Amino acid sequence: MAYPHPNLELRPLGNTGLKLSCVGFGASPLGSVFGPVSEHDAISSVREAFRLGINFFDTSPYYGGTLSEKMLGQGLKALGVPRNEYIVSTKCGRYVEGFDFSAERVTKSIDESLARLQLDYVDILQCHDIEFGSLDQIVNETIPALRKLKEAGKIRFIGITGLPLGVFTYVLDRVPPGTVDVILSYCRYSINDSTLADLLPYLKSKGVGVISASPLAMGLLTENGPPEWHPASPELKSACEAAAAFCKEKGKNISKIAMQYSLSNKDISSVLVGMNSVRQVAENVSAATELATFGKDQETLSEVEAILIPVKNQTWPSGIQQS
Repeated sequence: MAYPHPNLELRPLGNTGLKLSCVGFGASPLGSVFGPVSEHDAISSVREAFRLGINFFDTSPYYGGTLSEKMLGQGLKALGVPRNEYIVSTKCGRYVEGFDFSAERVTKSIDESLARLQLDYVDILQCHDIEFGSLDQIVNETIPALRKLKEAGKIRFIGITGLPLGVFTYVLDRVPPGTVDVILSYCRYSINDSTLADLLPYLKSKGVGVISASPLAMGLLTENGPPEWHPASPELKSACEAAAAFCKEKGKNISKIAMQYSLSNKDISSVLVGMNSVRQVAENVSAATELATFGKDQETLSEVEAILIPVKNQTWPSGIQQS
């Protein structure tokens, strides 16, 4: 099947040589994490994403208890295009049954993931939410195990993910240069929290690529608001609700404003956003293409930023109590 490739900007990912679409397809919703998703809808959304120029797809065995990987695998297979036309990242170390960053588990994990994804290799394998493990184990055991998987050709590049930004510097300062190729940060480059910006020069100096996930702050920057379990403070939730209502009154959508804010920083290779329908794919791609054509809506953005000043960069704990 031939696909046209519309003008969705491709950005280099650190020193990997990969070029990622500026909008990345977050496949966690394909695991029915936010409500049931049929196989038909999963395949259709992957196909539409690729048709509109998205070449980067991210998943994890944790999402939907392995369902996300299976659904994404079906969607990618249905594309019927050469493997080198899309970039896939998955994760290891976090599972429905808990965290396990041991060399044995992550080595087994990639084989399970490849089977579910119906792939021979993934482009990026990331240690998932490393703040919940021992960072010294990540440095001394997990990453060396991933280097062996790289040598075996099962993965091309190594990444780490987490919420607190300090985990990235801790690991990157302790591994040989060029060992970790990419970091995935979430909820740290959105209108309400842009603390990732302070870390970008450091990451650039290390040659590490940057993926930023959750530009909508896990639902805070949406008209419908966040899910009940969202760990933000009541003050942060109500400020974001006020900002969303303000945008709606002006005939604007806060999600599009938020997406364009995140996309505007070219030092971020890809803005990863969860999608589970053709409509969501089209909305996210149009936010990027409109930004490229017309620039961002600076007036509305400034007004939203003013509403959020009292809660700017207010964060929350990662959400799992550690003993």
